[in-house]
Amino acid sequence: MKLALVTETYPPEVNGVAMTLSRFVGGMRERGHEVQVVRPRQIKEAEKPTDLLVPGWPIPFYRALRFGLPSVSRLRQAWRTTRPDVVHVATEGPLGWAAYTAATRLGIPVTSSFHTNFHHYGSHYGVKVLQNAVLGYLRWFHNRTGCTMVPTREMSAELTADGFARLVVISRGVDTALFSPARRSAALRAQWGASPETPVVAYVGRLAAEKNLDLAVRAFEAMRAEVPDAKFVLVGDGPARAPLAKRCPEFHYAGMQRGESLAAHYASADVFLFASVTETFGNVVTEALASGLLVVGYDYAAVREHVHDEVNGLTVPLHDATAFCARSAEAMRRRAEWPALRAEARLTAEGVTWAKIVTHFEAALLEASARAGAREPAST
Repeated sequence: MKLALVTETYPPEVNGVAMTLSRFVGGMRERGHEVQVVRPRQIKEAEKPTDLLVPGWPIPFYRALRFGLPSVSRLRQAWRTTRPDVVHVATEGPLGWAAYTAATRLGIPVTSSFHTNFHHYGSHYGVKVLQNAVLGYLRWFHNRTGCTMVPTREMSAELTADGFARLVVISRGVDTALFSPARRSAALRAQWGASPETPVVAYVGRLAAEKNLDLAVRAFEAMRAEVPDAKFVLVGDGPARAPLAKRCPEFHYAGMQRGESLAAHYASADVFLFASVTETFGNVVTEALASGLLVVGYDYAAVREHVHDEVNGLTVPLHDATAFCARSAEAMRRRAEWPALRAEARLTAEGVTWAKIVTHFEAALLEASARAGAREPAST
C-alpha cells in the first residue's frame, strides 16, 4: 500500500499526537508499506525524501510550530506523479482541507482521525461562543471521509451522538521498553530536592489553560497539606509556564523532555496527576502507567480505558474538581498501598502494545481502500 499521511504535528517530539502518528508511520513502514508524510515545513528545516513539506504559518500561542497552508495544487501535482492508495488526514485545518480536496478530485480514498477536542478549547481561551461552530465544522469535515478513527469507545459514542458517522476505534499503545520503572534516577530526584522517601508528584504535558493546569496545582497543594515535603515536577512548556513559575517558584519546572530523559522524569516520580478535561486520549496516562506511577485522573479517555480504580490507580468523576483534590490528598494518606498499585499499573501497560494498534490501523486503511475500489481519477 502507498499511504499519504497528512498532519500538522510531526516529528514525534512535538506532542502526543505527533508521537502517535510517528508510531503509525514507523509501524506501516515495518510492514512493507510506502508512507509519505505531508506536513508544514518548520523553521530552517531541510527537505526529507519521505516527507512532502508544504508552506506553513506560526501557530498562535506556539509560534515555534507552524500549521500548514492550503496547497491543493501542489498536492494534486505530487499525487498525480506518485499516486497513493489512501490519503489519511490527521488535521482538520487548512492543510487537511487541501488534502481532502486534492485527493477527492483525483479519486483517491480519504480516511481521517480525530486527535484533538478543539471544540472544547473555547472555554479556556474566552471564546466559548464558538464551540458549536467548531463542532459543526469538525462534523462536516470528518463525515466527508471514508471513516474517522477515534482512540476510545467513549469518544466514539460521544461523537456518534453529535452526528459523526463511520467511526472506527483505533486505540493507542505505549513503548514499555522506553517508559519503565527501571529508568528511576536517584540523581534526578536529588536535583528536585527529593530523598528516597520524599513523595514526588508529576505533571507531563503542555503548560496551558486547556490542560486544566490550575486544578493540578490545587490538587498538589491538597497533597502537600498531607505531606509537607512533597515535591511537584512539571514536565513541558507553554504559555502558562511563566505566570505559574512566578506564582509557585518552589515547583520544579523541567521544560520539554524527550526520549530517555522524558522516561527518567516519569519513572523518578511517584504519583501522576491527570486533570485535563479536553483530551481525546492522553498518551501521558499510558506512559505514566508504564513507568509504574500511581495515576490520579478524571475517569474518561485513557483513564477510563486503562485505569481501574483501587486496582492500578485512583479515578475521579469527570469535572468534579473537589473530588479530584480530595482523591489526590487521599493518595498521600495511602502511601503504604503504593507498591501494589504501581506494580499493577506497570502490568496494565505491558498489555498495550503498539504492534497490536498498528495492525488495527493498517486493517482500517486496507478496508477503506477496498471499499473505494480501483476507481479512475475524477479529474486531472
